[in-house]
Amino acid sequence: MKKTLLTILAVSTLAITSMTAMAQKDPDVGGAPMFANKNIIQNAVNSPVHKTLVAAVKAAGLVDTLEGTGPFTVFAPTDDAFAKLPAGTVDSLVQPENKATLVKILTYHVVAGRISSKDLKAWIKKGHGTYVAKTVEGGSLTFSEEMGKIKITDEKGGSAWITTADVFQSNGVIDVIDSVLMPS
Repeated sequence: MKKTLLTILAVSTLAITSMTAMAQKDPDVGGAPMFANKNIIQNAVNSPVHKTLVAAVKAAGLVDTLEGTGPFTVFAPTDDAFAKLPAGTVDSLVQPENKATLVKILTYHVVAGRISSKDLKAWIKKGHGTYVAKTVEGGSLTFSEEMGKIKITDEKGGSAWITTADVFQSNGVIDVIDSVLMPS
């Protein structure tokens, strides 16, 4: 009886520990594992769907910033999101003479703080359907929820959906989005 009770307790403890570890694991991005103990840049570099974003961050000189302590919440457009832009836009933006514009666009995708999708949904509810956040660039993004998904609307009226939320990093969180947001 005593041995059975100890076995049940040990198995229960192991099961709870395993469930906790599974609950804390970041979602994969583009099929690649993401790690909460790595910073935003370290994880983005390993994402097969963020090659364009990583190249743009490097061209803008923002690597050191996004490797810093933060915390930052980054709304990270995928390669497919960048491909939706007019032909030649990305090639033009990464040119040295367009660095200021590139920095403006990229920092428009960053909000100070570690914001989870749970936080966003609570703030949207509290705001009667919308929540407005100030970006590092100085502009604003408007968040709303439709059918359980979070939609982000930029200052020009464009929008993006969060397709993978809550990819926690050592210095913040990444939310994968399906379109590039544009400041005014």
